[in-house]
Amino acid sequence: MSKIDPRPTEKPEFNPNEERYWDARDLEVELRRVIEICHNCRMCVNYCGSFPDMFARVDRDIEAGAIGAERLGADDFTSVTDHCWQCKICYIKCPYTPDEGHEWLVDVPRLLMREKAQRSRRKGMSLQETALGEPGVIGSMVSGFAAPLVNFVNANRLVRKSIERVAGISSEFPVPEYASEPFARWLQHHEPLPDAGKAGKVALFSTCLGDYYFPTVPANAVRALEKNGYSVFRPEQQCCGMPSLDGGDFESAKAKARFNVASLHRALKEGYAIVGAQPTCTMTVKNEYPELLGTPEAREVADNVFDLMGFFDKLRREKKLNKEFTKPLGKIAYHAPCHLRAQKIGYPAMRVLNLVQDTEVELVEQCSAVDGTWGMKAQNYEEGRKYAQKLVRGIESAEAELVVSDCQLAARRIQKENGVQAIHPVEALASAYGVAISRASEASSRTTEAGR
Repeated sequence: MSKIDPRPTEKPEFNPNEERYWDARDLEVELRRVIEICHNCRMCVNYCGSFPDMFARVDRDIEAGAIGAERLGADDFTSVTDHCWQCKICYIKCPYTPDEGHEWLVDVPRLLMREKAQRSRRKGMSLQETALGEPGVIGSMVSGFAAPLVNFVNANRLVRKSIERVAGISSEFPVPEYASEPFARWLQHHEPLPDAGKAGKVALFSTCLGDYYFPTVPANAVRALEKNGYSVFRPEQQCCGMPSLDGGDFESAKAKARFNVASLHRALKEGYAIVGAQPTCTMTVKNEYPELLGTPEAREVADNVFDLMGFFDKLRREKKLNKEFTKPLGKIAYHAPCHLRAQKIGYPAMRVLNLVQDTEVELVEQCSAVDGTWGMKAQNYEEGRKYAQKLVRGIESAEAELVVSDCQLAARRIQKENGVQAIHPVEALASAYGVAISRASEASSRTTEAGR
């Protein structure tokens, strides 16, 4: 029988604004409690590298005379945390969570995020975490006129190897290219479709990925929303802050959250529907901002932000979705990203795209093992590839004409492993409407206007 009671003596602390969150001893007790529960359950053993590593360390101590997880120390906790890529799937599947009403209150992703935050506060941020934590800042400096030159240089194998040695960003991972025309600039010169605004208005949280790396995603979102009668406005915004959270930099994440909440809350009060273009970012706004800021405004924004395809699915449910499609899409392999599944909204893109004539959508519900910045790190690349093979096989077996994924970083994994360009579902939707804007980069020109 375990020495560690699986029931917490008090509710686990996951609010970084509380002093107890930063208490090292409190964290240590909670880590041992939860790890022992997981060790006895083992349901999540195949989800990621954290759980096999966790179980092996407890088994090691048991062989040495321990009863359970009571002998685990700082090195053990660090290792378990560093194998976690915060996909959240273990929380979704876990029967012991607060969402399930269970008294054990297990939340492994938040617990390991707390360990990383305390460690980063003690030791500071590494160059690797700093570089990966600011995609918005870097994108704003490089995208535009400098993008072609920087993309050309980054395509050089020796340059990528040098970056790997200095910053720890894998030379094998196909990092996104910088956009020659950032989304905000495109939107500024965009001529809206005739019916835009008749049904309402949308504030598009285009995200730094959409702004500076994949601008055709928000651009096609604009076109598809306009086709449904909505005018589109891009409120002032910064990176959602999840890359900062991945590195344990809670202060930077809070600063980004404060900026975005203030801007999105203004739009909400002005009657805009808030729609986010990337599932990681909408998940962050919904799940992390209320904890990070603890304000009524953060909660109100969180309660009113829509995933992009979720917004179109809402129109479908309300029988307001424009179904005047002009082009079939054929057989589609649809990858459902983990951070979409973590929002517990089902598969809105699948429901919407299945309405297009002569279109069949096959679900591929497997993890890409990228999840933000984790998969880009040199030390994680091969482990990420290993855990992504179920996804790779799922895409292959679908034998589809078109591959789509709501997550454009997961799409990079698919591009590398399967040799096909995965586009965002809204790009496919815009294509079905006949209003798609093609990807401009040479790397993605093979799949223009959603698989033409």
